[in-house]
Amino acid sequence: MTNWSDIDINAKCWIKEAAQIIKNSFSQTLDIQTKSNRNDLVTEIDKKIEQFFIGKIRRNYPGHKIIGEEGFGDSLETTAGIIWIIDPIDGTMNFVHMQRNFAISIGIYENGVGMIGLIYDVVRDELYHAIKDNGVYMNNLPLNRLEEVKLSESIIGMNASWVTENKRIDPAILAPLVKNVRGTRSYGCAALEFAYVAAGRLDAYISLRLSPWDFAAGKILIEELGGVVTDLRGKPLNLLEQCSIFIAKPGLHHEILHNYLHKGDW
Repeated sequence: MTNWSDIDINAKCWIKEAAQIIKNSFSQTLDIQTKSNRNDLVTEIDKKIEQFFIGKIRRNYPGHKIIGEEGFGDSLETTAGIIWIIDPIDGTMNFVHMQRNFAISIGIYENGVGMIGLIYDVVRDELYHAIKDNGVYMNNLPLNRLEEVKLSESIIGMNASWVTENKRIDPAILAPLVKNVRGTRSYGCAALEFAYVAAGRLDAYISLRLSPWDFAAGKILIEELGGVVTDLRGKPLNLLEQCSIFIAKPGLHHEILHNYLHKGDW
């Protein structure tokens, strides 16, 4: 039988070690490269941190599988077994330009079910963490279950850039939503936006396209607190593929999905 508590303890310890490596890099000149486009950045620190985690996991849990953003893990076709889904630095652009508003994100799944979720805001020293059916915590502070909120009183995380850059999207679909909520925010780090919904700092988060390492940990946190996690059509997320993302507090998810998002060709 899997001892999830021990795995959680080890993962937290490794996250703190990795965070120190990242902090030590702040004074260094980074080797910055691009991947899919000029804004999709990667540094040697991203790669170093992913390899750090993989080394720890391989030594301690040789039967576990790994998916990592930088490609040093396994190539998987099913979600069978125990899988660690790792983003060594989510928000690399923020890391490069601001040295803040980035996070280490780890989601651990067993046969497709989220068991442990960890999101660590390195600079603010805020660790959001959960073991399935045991609640969600920010450091040692338990987070409350998510409650319904009025649309007019909600704040939504949403990056406007993908609306203007993607020709499939009619901006008029989201304009009424933006007008009717209290406000919108964009932090440039999907993991933190998930964490902020969990902590009640945001009420919802919308993104056109995220990879499994962007949402794996956050999905566990939100669902543990009673929130709803789907794609923009209201369908479940695929842990092995890129997905559009819509997370929200209960009630608010249904209202936005059926009154606004259903109009889009996502």
